[in-house]
Amino acid sequence: MPIVVAIDAGTTGVRALAIDERSSVVGLAYRELTQYFPRPGWVEHDLDEIWAKLTEVLSELVPQLSEPVAAVGITNQRETVAAWDRRTGRPRHRAIVWQDRRTADRCSELAGDGALDVVRRRTGLVLDPYFSGTKFGWLLTEGGVPTDDDLALGTIDSWVLWNLTGGAVHATEPSNASRTMLFDLEDLAWSDELAGLLGVPVAALPEVRPSSGRFGTTALGTSALGAGIPISGVAGDQQAALFGQACFAPGMTKNTYGTGSFVLMNVGDRCPPPVDGLLTTVGWTLGSGQPATYAYEGAIFVTGAAVQWLRDGLGVIGEAAEIGPLAASVATTGDVFLVPAFTGLGSPWWDPWARGTIVGLTRGTGRAELARAVVEAMAYQTRDVVELMVRASGQPLAELRVDGGASVMDLLLQLQADQLGVPVTRPAHTETTALGAAYLAGLAEGVWGSLDEVTASWALGVRVDPDPDRSPADTLYRRWLQAVDRSRGWAQD
Repeated sequence: MPIVVAIDAGTTGVRALAIDERSSVVGLAYRELTQYFPRPGWVEHDLDEIWAKLTEVLSELVPQLSEPVAAVGITNQRETVAAWDRRTGRPRHRAIVWQDRRTADRCSELAGDGALDVVRRRTGLVLDPYFSGTKFGWLLTEGGVPTDDDLALGTIDSWVLWNLTGGAVHATEPSNASRTMLFDLEDLAWSDELAGLLGVPVAALPEVRPSSGRFGTTALGTSALGAGIPISGVAGDQQAALFGQACFAPGMTKNTYGTGSFVLMNVGDRCPPPVDGLLTTVGWTLGSGQPATYAYEGAIFVTGAAVQWLRDGLGVIGEAAEIGPLAASVATTGDVFLVPAFTGLGSPWWDPWARGTIVGLTRGTGRAELARAVVEAMAYQTRDVVELMVRASGQPLAELRVDGGASVMDLLLQLQADQLGVPVTRPAHTETTALGAAYLAGLAEGVWGSLDEVTASWALGVRVDPDPDRSPADTLYRRWLQAVDRSRGWAQD
């Protein structure tokens, strides 16, 4: 039975997962990544560490496999940027992570110069430091990275692909490229106009290939996988999760509760016009000459990261797994609301100056109330996005498919269902990001013959139905919006 390996180069850690053609997980390995915070609002990763940890997880994974590997897929934290030397393969700077806000002033400057309109029209994005383009520009202007013929720029997928192929392939695909603020959504190509605007040399960027299709093969000595294995699927983590959730029909929607939360709705094969508060992105492309599948996206910057903050910053919990039981130990927060705008607010607000805010504290507020406020914020932020998405698309929401670390909390699923007024479903296989990358690779190599076969692999794990009485959820949501207002409007001198 053929095995497909998915490499998931995420924000807080890297993993390798192997599945068979029945989508059963037959191997898994994981390592955590070091987070660097050199200044307030700055977040970096060590590119050498990313690659070293990936080689470790592959070395742990391969002995678990009893069958040969037919294909490799890659998925990755999006918008995080890398710069390295094509000749030596050495990094020229630490990776600047998608959470990093160092280019907020540059984005404001571009907006003041009237650049927002062209960015929205061509890329479906907004002028925000979240996206890769101004990060690339910073590396070349402030970061000391020289612009020469040996410069390679890319997102983390391209760094992983480069290393797996021994430096033979410098490529990416449309779902990652569409997050850079340099990619034309309709032409499905790098935009010379935007590259010039942001000061990014197109020659240093990776070649854009279909999400499902052979990128290259593993090189001898690069990893425990050995040589000659096809690398045939690549997608940014959130689009990979949409694919792994089998959201192949327009209107189907998923939310991944990870470091941040990312709501994506399939909107079909025609690029929709920009919508204030939402992003338009490429979901995937299946082979050369095939139309792209597009999606609306709501990017919520902090959900799981707030759990880490409770654990590492405040010591409220000792392990992340404690938050669910602790939050469920109280029936309410006691009117406490936490807006986790630790790196600004994403969709639908797009306010880089907002800051984390807690309102409603009393002497009766304890650990459990604070933990529940963190969990409730995940549900409120998702509702912020979904309501706008439904209005913009004209597609009613029938259900929300969920995945990611926090989706194991039944409390969260009930809160989410109550806030949205629709069923929330969690699949039996929750590693949907890795599954999506594996499916893209396996489709290209014939492990699965069609999207119908992938759909048949999706299995329901848990379904949670909403409370038919909407009034309590609506009352809480109105209070949440008041707390959001208080978190916004912080200006920099």
